[in-house]
Amino acid sequence: MGRTTEMALGVFGGLFGFAGAMMALFIGMAEFVFTGSSQLIAAGANALVFSALAVIGAVMVEIHAKVGGGLMMVSGILILPVLDLFGVVPALLLVPAGVMGMVRKTKPELPKNLAA
Repeated sequence: MGRTTEMALGVFGGLFGFAGAMMALFIGMAEFVFTGSSQLIAAGANALVFSALAVIGAVMVEIHAKVGGGLMMVSGILILPVLDLFGVVPALLLVPAGVMGMVRKTKPELPKNLAA
């Protein structure tokens, strides 16, 4: 049970990523109506994928810490250039959570009959 911090940071980073993706999609659709350009819509869709990977990594960090940490770190790094300023907060939450998930060691638990 020692991965609560990584899970919380990952879930919050994913939720902030979802919020940034929704804002990018909304602004991108408004831009598409006026100019016909759909680049921001594609960026929002990519950010949705990266945010989903971040939430999956946050859930996986309890079971497989290195895989979950890697998913959070990769999605935190990739969401920043996709969302520009909308991706700063998710990246600041996801990258440290990913590093902690990959580097931090869990303390082995003693069996109940040996604990003093």
